[in-house]
Amino acid sequence: MILVNQWRLGAAILLFFAAACSATANSSGGLDDDSSSSSSNAGAGGSGGNVDFTTTSGAGAGVLMMEPPCDDSDPTLDQDGDGFTDNEGDCNDCTPQMNPGALDYPGNGIDEDCNGTDDDNPTDCDGPLALTSSNGLDAARAMGLCKMSQFPSWGVVSAQYLLADGAPGADTLGHGILSGFGPNVKPQEGTKLFAISSGTARQPNDPGYQDPVGVDKNYTSGAPTGYPKEFPACGPDVTTGEPHDSIMLRLEIKTPTNSKSFAFNVNMYTWEFPVYICSEFNDFLVAMLSPIPQGQADGNISFDSQGNPLSVNAGFLEVCTPQMAGTPPWTKNFPCLLGTSQLSGTGFEGHAATGWLQTSAPVESPGSNITVDLAVWDSGDGWLDTTGLFDNFRFEVEETPTVTKPVEDPK
Repeated sequence: MILVNQWRLGAAILLFFAAACSATANSSGGLDDDSSSSSSNAGAGGSGGNVDFTTTSGAGAGVLMMEPPCDDSDPTLDQDGDGFTDNEGDCNDCTPQMNPGALDYPGNGIDEDCNGTDDDNPTDCDGPLALTSSNGLDAARAMGLCKMSQFPSWGVVSAQYLLADGAPGADTLGHGILSGFGPNVKPQEGTKLFAISSGTARQPNDPGYQDPVGVDKNYTSGAPTGYPKEFPACGPDVTTGEPHDSIMLRLEIKTPTNSKSFAFNVNMYTWEFPVYICSEFNDFLVAMLSPIPQGQADGNISFDSQGNPLSVNAGFLEVCTPQMAGTPPWTKNFPCLLGTSQLSGTGFEGHAATGWLQTSAPVESPGSNITVDLAVWDSGDGWLDTTGLFDNFRFEVEETPTVTKPVEDPK
């Protein structure tokens, strides 16, 4: 669901009114305030001065909490520099938080997207989606991306299934819209989640399911530019095999003009654990962002603390049985702090998963288009499969670095 959590909004509202109690309006429509939680300066011109009336500290920092007063006497001007004039539908030209390309954050009673209705960003759109839908837009909806882009608003522009190198030919059993993954892994928003797999993106009780130990689809492909990557800790003698049975969802999204980052949840299941540590059979899950974020070597934004993409060699495998895994000399201790309950009823019993992770990345040019490629593939052969789960794709008002970390309290 693309929203700011209610507890965050509540905290933001409290911060705003705490600041407002000690503030008085100045002659330009700004605030004279001695507190550190006053409104931020981001707008321009008009009787609203340079004040954006957003919270600047605490959870939800940056959400617009009061619509600033504004002199819109010249509808041809773009006073706040957000790319829209009054004549082009900007309903408050003294704050860049409000315009037809903005995300309408829920719960603050403000019509950021200027469509005449407060807090009406579409949510909970995944209920009626079919397990086997081949429409990529349904995959976006399953992750919480409910809004399709219609000029000048933000939203999903296109969504299509491809191979990991961008070529056509994706296998239809390699993607699915699931109500969960086994009895203990729930959607992170709404009632569905999106799955892709080098085997079958299904639960054991779903039509079309096949055991992940034995699904070889008998095709190879390329991989995203720069992949496969070798893992430095595995030494120079270990070479990853060519990609087999790959699948990718390519999302093109026009970003909101008032959002500085986005995030989604991801969970990877791998049959390669516990035997194929540091081997040619190193299956991958990647999330490739274009344009590439500043400071990143490539576009992959889902990686462990050492910068390794998600695979059997990455540092996030915590859903498993504690053990020394791998074949000498490549053995590694896995503490498996999350236990095995998230493997139950998935077909990956006895193997491993990451548990739910959150990937966040900055939107470096709000209002522009980005492309996000979500891909998995087998390496070396197509027999032992990997499945990726994705959900809770949302845009955020705060600016964040590119990072992946465990979800502290998954549903």
